[in-house]
Amino acid sequence: MNDAPILPGPGELVERSLLPGLPDEAFEHDGLITKRHQRATAFAFLRPAARELLWDIGTGSGAMAIEWCRAASGAQAIGLERNPERAARARRNVERWTPGRVRIIEGAASDALAALPSPDAVFLGGGVTDEVLDACWAALRPGGRVVAHGVTLETEALLAERYRSHGGSLARLSIETAEPLGRFHGWVPARPVTQWACHK
Repeated sequence: MNDAPILPGPGELVERSLLPGLPDEAFEHDGLITKRHQRATAFAFLRPAARELLWDIGTGSGAMAIEWCRAASGAQAIGLERNPERAARARRNVERWTPGRVRIIEGAASDALAALPSPDAVFLGGGVTDEVLDACWAALRPGGRVVAHGVTLETEALLAERYRSHGGSLARLSIETAEPLGRFHGWVPARPVTQWACHK
């Protein structure tokens, strides 16, 4: 018996535009996914461009890397994920959406970054540490873009420090969605996300 979720395929989600913001249901995930509204906001700063490379740190489902590659001709991405189950899930999502354009590396970002080609953009959705932030900033090409998301107080403190050091934009994203509440509907808040975005 196959317990794998039945997900909508690319043919069922054909849109007039390849702009990022696919439904969360388009990806196999375990709940830890950069949500649709947060993805779209991040890409407003990342700005995918043809043949550019994204590092997706803490790739999870691979949604950010996949949307990056869909948005620009010849764009490539490298996703880093320490959790083996999530890395396998990300590879399945890549195979469905952007085969051959996203490389998933399993393991700690701090161990892998030095061997990677320099990125044009970096997204950090997980694994945000001083060491990883410094390594990503050092590797980022001039004119490159970085966006980092955090949900913990500790990560927020790191992002606030980078904002003081490098500038850019520091924002808190609060999303509420309408859901059934008995016979009516009410607003259900998602966990707030602190976002640091910057150009090098």
